[in-house]
Amino acid sequence: MLWLIVVSSEYLEEPQTKVKYQTSLSLPGCSSSLSLLGTGQLWYHVFIGYNLCHFVILSGYREKVFAIIGVKVYAAGLYANPSIFSKLDAWKGRSPAELQKDSSLFDAIYQAPLEKSLHIILVRDLDGKTFWDALDEALSPRIKSPTPVDETALSTFRGIFQGRPLQKGTSIFLTWLDTAKMLVFVTPEGIPSSVDATIESSNVTSALFDVFLGGNSVSPSLKASACIGLAAALK
Repeated sequence: MLWLIVVSSEYLEEPQTKVKYQTSLSLPGCSSSLSLLGTGQLWYHVFIGYNLCHFVILSGYREKVFAIIGVKVYAAGLYANPSIFSKLDAWKGRSPAELQKDSSLFDAIYQAPLEKSLHIILVRDLDGKTFWDALDEALSPRIKSPTPVDETALSTFRGIFQGRPLQKGTSIFLTWLDTAKMLVFVTPEGIPSSVDATIESSNVTSALFDVFLGGNSVSPSLKASACIGLAAALK
């Protein structure tokens, strides 16, 4: 399966959604430009209802039928401070398949005191509540016993999206400055100029990283693509 398409030295394309990602990204709050490690996409399973009409002479009725279909909702690109590679000597020479099986790799990336960012780009219109509900469904079970600090962080996070329409092309940046602090940016297009929220909770920030890059990732293609990028950089 193809995980990345090289468009130019400045852009790579996520092949399923055709979304283009910059190979280098500068974000507010980060000490240096971040490098693209890999891309992926996420599908939601949604219930779709439709009507079937059955007609007999002079009579008829409508039947509501429900189906479950997979809908591509967004593409995602993982970025990290390029200095991250100096922290990963233990994984030098490993193949992408070997890296993907080793959960300690992404633990080490998360624990490294360097910025990481997930750049989400919506590929369809979506209301903010739907986006948050789907994210929270994966996030909350990973926080076993939320503390007051966690609850405050989740409330802040939720508040970014409530009542906010998210149009196709909207960018959402989840940027980990360290293991207890994350910046959230939402912008209709391009690179953000200001922060929408600061999330300060080690439980919430680590759980969110696990949602996308843990052992039960919601986007396996993102993790697989990142492993390809890491294997190439760690030759």
